[in-house]
Amino acid sequence: MELRHLRYFVAVVQEGSLTTAADRRLHTSQPSLSRQIRDLEQQVGTELLSRSVHGVELTAAGKAFLDHARLALMQVDAAVEAARRAALPAKKTFAVGFQTGHEMNWLPRVMHVLRDELKSIEVKVSSDYSPDLAEALVRGRLDAAFLRVEPGYDLAYHVVDREPLIVLMPSDHRLTAKQAIHPRELVGEIFIAGSNKARVLRAVTEEYLRRSGVNIKVDHGVDNMAMAMSLVASTRGLALMPAYAKSLLPWSVVSRPLEGEEPTIELAVGYDTSNSSPILKVFLSRLNELLGPNQEH
Repeated sequence: MELRHLRYFVAVVQEGSLTTAADRRLHTSQPSLSRQIRDLEQQVGTELLSRSVHGVELTAAGKAFLDHARLALMQVDAAVEAARRAALPAKKTFAVGFQTGHEMNWLPRVMHVLRDELKSIEVKVSSDYSPDLAEALVRGRLDAAFLRVEPGYDLAYHVVDREPLIVLMPSDHRLTAKQAIHPRELVGEIFIAGSNKARVLRAVTEEYLRRSGVNIKVDHGVDNMAMAMSLVASTRGLALMPAYAKSLLPWSVVSRPLEGEEPTIELAVGYDTSNSSPILKVFLSRLNELLGPNQEH
């Protein structure tokens, strides 16, 4: 069994389709990918994926195999990253990631916290989806990240903010006449929510609707804020999104708060406790400075 077999298997599961995984993720042909998956199943000794006209699904054996395959790939990537860091020049680096859109608010605070170290370190900044940031932390590509508290990752988290969810709508929608939106007013509208990839947002949304006694089918699941805003504008739907969206909205999309007790979603600083970076230790020791005097969590 080779690492490529594991990478191919995980890619197929993530895309839910052999064809999509071959074209978009692996840049190989679908017949070649199918052979690789069959080879893997032969080596394991059982079927891992069931195939149908709707795509592929994990068998019970595939579900058991998936977590171990992901762990093996993470450990390999972490080993490669550790070796690369060891070969770098003596100047220390601190790699910090942000859920896309949050860097505008939090990066200046990070730089302020590290102000005494900036002359002797290199700060590397990136932005990505929250689950991808969590994976980068586990694999050693990031030292710290501002992200959701993602389930399924062995990481430590310090919550730094709790954002209310707000309603996004087309700028000429009838509900723009209201100062705040009651959850029952979402009924009958095209509804946009977090996708299975944005599972923390999806879970917070579903719990809020359940608690409000509102039964709404999600018409479109989105991975990120840009996709949410595009769908609001193009489908004339409504979306529940974190409040930081207000600073990103195009002219065609506006926001309104929810009426009553608003649901909130946490933003946290996440890190791997096995990371021995001295800069990370300094950063974590100064988290109170990051939050500022008027914030308590």
